[in-house]
Amino acid sequence: MSDAHDIEPTTHPDSAPADDPDAPTILPFGSWPSAIKVSDLTSASIGLAEPWIDGDDIYWIESRPTEGGRRVLVRQGQDGSIQELTPDPANVRSRVHEYGGGSYTVAGGTIVYSECSDGRLYRLDPGIAAPTPITAPGPHRYADLRGDGSRRRFLAIREDHTDPADPKAAIVAVAFDGDRDPVVLYEGPDFLAAPRPSPDGTRLAWLEWDHPDMPWDATRLRIADVAEDGTLGVSALIAGAPGESIAQPEWSADGLLHFVSDKTGWWNLYRLAAGPRLEPLAPREAEFADPAWVFDRSSYAFLADGSIVATPRAGGRDRLAHITPGVAIGDVESAFTEYDGLRASATAVVALAGSPTSTRVVLRLDPQTLEPVGVLRRAMDAAPDEGLISEPESIRFPSAGGRTAHALYYPPRNVGVVGPDAERPPLVVLTHGGPTSDASSALDLGMQLFTSRGIAVVDVDYAGSTGYGREYRHALDGQWGIADVEDCTAAARYLVERGDVDPERLAIKGGSAGGLTTLAALAFGDVFSAGISLYGIGDLEALARDTHKFEARYMDRLVGPYPAAATTYRERSPIHALDRIACPVLVMQGLDDMVVPPAQAEAIVAALAANGIPHAYLAFEGEGHGFRGADAIRRSLEAELTFLGAVFGFEPADELPPLDVAGIDAWRAAHGQRRGSPASAALAAPTAPAATRSA
Repeated sequence: MSDAHDIEPTTHPDSAPADDPDAPTILPFGSWPSAIKVSDLTSASIGLAEPWIDGDDIYWIESRPTEGGRRVLVRQGQDGSIQELTPDPANVRSRVHEYGGGSYTVAGGTIVYSECSDGRLYRLDPGIAAPTPITAPGPHRYADLRGDGSRRRFLAIREDHTDPADPKAAIVAVAFDGDRDPVVLYEGPDFLAAPRPSPDGTRLAWLEWDHPDMPWDATRLRIADVAEDGTLGVSALIAGAPGESIAQPEWSADGLLHFVSDKTGWWNLYRLAAGPRLEPLAPREAEFADPAWVFDRSSYAFLADGSIVATPRAGGRDRLAHITPGVAIGDVESAFTEYDGLRASATAVVALAGSPTSTRVVLRLDPQTLEPVGVLRRAMDAAPDEGLISEPESIRFPSAGGRTAHALYYPPRNVGVVGPDAERPPLVVLTHGGPTSDASSALDLGMQLFTSRGIAVVDVDYAGSTGYGREYRHALDGQWGIADVEDCTAAARYLVERGDVDPERLAIKGGSAGGLTTLAALAFGDVFSAGISLYGIGDLEALARDTHKFEARYMDRLVGPYPAAATTYRERSPIHALDRIACPVLVMQGLDDMVVPPAQAEAIVAALAANGIPHAYLAFEGEGHGFRGADAIRRSLEAELTFLGAVFGFEPADELPPLDVAGIDAWRAAHGQRRGSPASAALAAPTAPAATRSA
């Protein structure tokens, strides 16, 4: 693959005049040469996750695409040196609920972590390089770990897969030495999370919920006394009711239980004071938590003086807030707009942070001023030249039913290159997963890969997204496959009407739940002329029958109870309307996906082939729900660039491997696809089956 400075601009009638060396080069949108390379997203970047503080040491996990996505535990010691702790081939990852999280904990320098390959817990002692297994081989998985030092044990959520069709959840105590089997402390509810011992070890708090709720729908917070022998007494319900989501219970140093509740319509922070009585600590229209797709989320932490640092989200971005209960609530000025995994101790505050000009970093803050004092690790060592970075514009736009939807718009940007005056850029509409996720404002090289080549991107927070309160999060109830499609189409229409993008070159892309939105937009509408589905949901009935326990009843709320609402499931499923897809589709799938099985992608591809629709299919061995390995990440991005160029009639400046999109030339000829059509055509709204348009 050629570097940017090796690429000569293609000849174009609108090229800059030879006597004006400072004038930008004029090139067709999509064909701009860029110094941001596909390889930058693999060989030059890593994933960062799960920060932790133990004494003066700071820990985090690095996910390395060049090692097949292996997750490595790393520590920065008091002297500032950084050490890799888990030896190859150790992979620090939990698969509880399939999504994991909370995959390790540290107490007094001793590490206990979940090993992905066998699901067992391993202990890693200070100064010892080889980890020791402390749970036996078997059908068990562990997550959300916490130390219980006075009893020389660790607490965890255990998922028992003895019956793979119905895994059982339990809170268990795991002996520090692993010399006996884990002891079950509590079981019964369908799901359990967040076992949190009080500072003196005399009480234990936890979360629980049951089908058909997801943890962002309704959860219960319970507390039980812990006996001298470590067993639990009778538990008491502290908070939670139908329609109320409780999240992130944590004990302050003075033994007060704190948690987040959305009973006001926003996930706000509370504490259980003497009485007992619940005290709201920072009431505001902002979210102090996010959907618990993974364990051990952390959006607030306690400082040494008893105050709280938190990262509430509002208006599509995170803030850094300092809360002194009963005294003051104030935001701290920060250049960062995204935070995750917030932790604090007497000596440090640490979080994963990002901004429109910075990829994710492990950020250290001063515990008194909350000012940044150092970046411990960057997801990418060298940031792109600022002339290549497209910063997002936060947009609000009207959608169906009087709804206002939200998105981040990234215009093409590459200093020194512009598109022809008569041409508007292609647009890729991004549909995030979840569908409760949200559009991140942190620098994403995958997005900049497109914008620096002259392709516009809009990342849509459609109905159902997080960050806008409970009402917006539940606006997708009964409307999945409808409201999300309407909002993504409305985003494209809004940008076309503003004159930003070409109405004849609109693509939609999404993975997982976003893949359903993508496929539904193509099957039930005629606005988009290309689609990219990554491990996307095509058959809602198959998903209801075959998916894992955590999401087995998720669609009761989003679509309707199954099988009672089977007709609606079929009407909403793009797999049953593939004959209505009239534009090219790129389908990519991990063959080890346990959330959306490969059979769904294969059925979609077979139907596209039978209907003569141009398409390409890439399947990746060893990849699950989301691509982690370098080969899959690289090949999927290369395929997307090649695919969009083939459909929209531009030639990428990169040297890319071929992609077989059968029938694409005939399709373009038949549809009169042309480069640079003026952005003036009216867009038709998508049509969905009338019977499915109300909850």
